[in-house]
Amino acid sequence: MPCDTTVPLLRRPVPLLLVLLAVTYAVAALGGLAAADAGEVYASLRLPGWAPPGWVFGPVWTVLYGTLAVAAWLVLLRGTAAARRPALVWWAAQLLLNLLWTPLFFGAGAYGWALVDIVLLLAAVVGTVAAFARAHRPAAWLLVPYLLWVAFATALNGAVLVLGG
Repeated sequence: MPCDTTVPLLRRPVPLLLVLLAVTYAVAALGGLAAADAGEVYASLRLPGWAPPGWVFGPVWTVLYGTLAVAAWLVLLRGTAAARRPALVWWAAQLLLNLLWTPLFFGAGAYGWALVDIVLLLAAVVGTVAAFARAHRPAAWLLVPYLLWVAFATALNGAVLVLGG
């Protein structure tokens, strides 16, 4: 489908992608500022045997944030006009919940509240994938690894809470 030429930024796809990348990586940076010692905190936690080593999280999240931006970009460029707005509302909601999790878990050590947040995040990611599928199916498929990772992180957060941190 052709892009909506009534929105000026949509006529310039590369700057739009750069803005979306900046937004998603700003969320990552803000979360990181709230929990600068996340590596040390993670290493000190009681973790289940299936927990990955701490060094895995940085590369995984770097890729996932990029896919979040690219998926939103595809929805904006190729999504149907009627489906764009709800898809982007879901996208923004999950990004906000994503932003809140790191300070809750690593900054405050509030593992219970972090679990509440990540369960809501998981639900918002499911909503985002569904909304993106209505707008532009390939964009939804780009979010599947993110959905799986958030589901895994939810289980890990729950395990940390059960094990007593």
